[in-house]
Amino acid sequence: MTEQLRLMAVHAHPDDESSKGAATMAKYVSEGVDVLVATCTGGERGSILNPKLQGDTYIEENIHEVRAREMDQAREILGVKQEWLGFVDSGLPEGDPLPPLPQGCFALQDVEEAAEPLVRLIREFRPQVITTYDENGGYPHPDHIMTHKISMVAFDAAGDPTKYPGAGPAWQPQKLYYNQGFNRPRTVALHEALLARGMDSPYGEWLERWKEFQRADRTLTTYVPCAEFFEIRDKALLAHATQIDPDGGWFRVPLDLQKEVWPTEEYELAKSLVDTSLPEDDLFAGIRDNA
Repeated sequence: MTEQLRLMAVHAHPDDESSKGAATMAKYVSEGVDVLVATCTGGERGSILNPKLQGDTYIEENIHEVRAREMDQAREILGVKQEWLGFVDSGLPEGDPLPPLPQGCFALQDVEEAAEPLVRLIREFRPQVITTYDENGGYPHPDHIMTHKISMVAFDAAGDPTKYPGAGPAWQPQKLYYNQGFNRPRTVALHEALLARGMDSPYGEWLERWKEFQRADRTLTTYVPCAEFFEIRDKALLAHATQIDPDGGWFRVPLDLQKEVWPTEEYELAKSLVDTSLPEDDLFAGIRDNA
C-alpha cells in the first residue's frame, strides 16, 4: 500500500466509542490502521449509571472533567486517537410531554454550522472510512440524531472545496457506515444460546420492546470479525466507570459464548464511492487495493 489506511468513528458522547464498534477499532489498530474517534460532546449532562458511584459529590460536581479522564483511559486501551468537537451535551429529555432541550446544547445547533468542526477534522485526518449513527441515532437520543445529521453533511462537504473554504484543503472520504451492533439477529442469537445452556438472558426485555416498536430491521451489510478483541472492548467500556455498571447486563454474557455464537460487529453501508460486493467483512473493502 502506498498510503496509510485511516478510519474515523464519529460519536455523540464519551463512552459511545467503547460500546459501539470498539472491537472493530481495536482490530484495525492491531493491523496498523490509523483510527481517530471524534467525540461531539463532553457528556456533561450524563447521569451516573454505576450504582457504586452514585451519590459521590465530587463526581456529580465535576462530571465533565471525570468523563474526560475516563475517555483518556478508554482511548489508551483501544489504541486510538481522539478529538473533541466541543459541543455541549443535550441530555436525554424525559416526560410526557417532553421538556424543551437546554439552551445552547448540541442538538439545538444549526446543522450546517455544527458540521464545520467535523469537516475540519476530516480534512486534517483524511480518513477513507467514517462510521457514525443512522437517522434514528441508533436510539432516539437527541445528540445521537444530531451526530448523524452533521456526519452526513460533513461526509459530502469535506470533499467539496467550495464548502467550508476556511476549514482546510478538501478531502473526500470513500465510505460511510452506520453502527448497527445492537441488531435483532445478534440479540436473538445470544438470547437463544444462553437459554439453550440453561443460563439467564439479559435480552428478554430488549426483544419484547423491539416487538412494541414495530420498527423494521436495519440492513446489515458488513460483518467485521473481531472476537479476539472483545476483551479490549469490555476493558475500554469499564474505563467509563460512571457510565457502566460492572455487574450489569452488559457483562452477563460470557465472552467465550459471544465469540462462538456471534464473533463479529455489524455495520450498514450508507454511502460508498468505491465498488464493493455485499456482504462485506472489511470496512476497507474496495479501498485497500487502491490505497
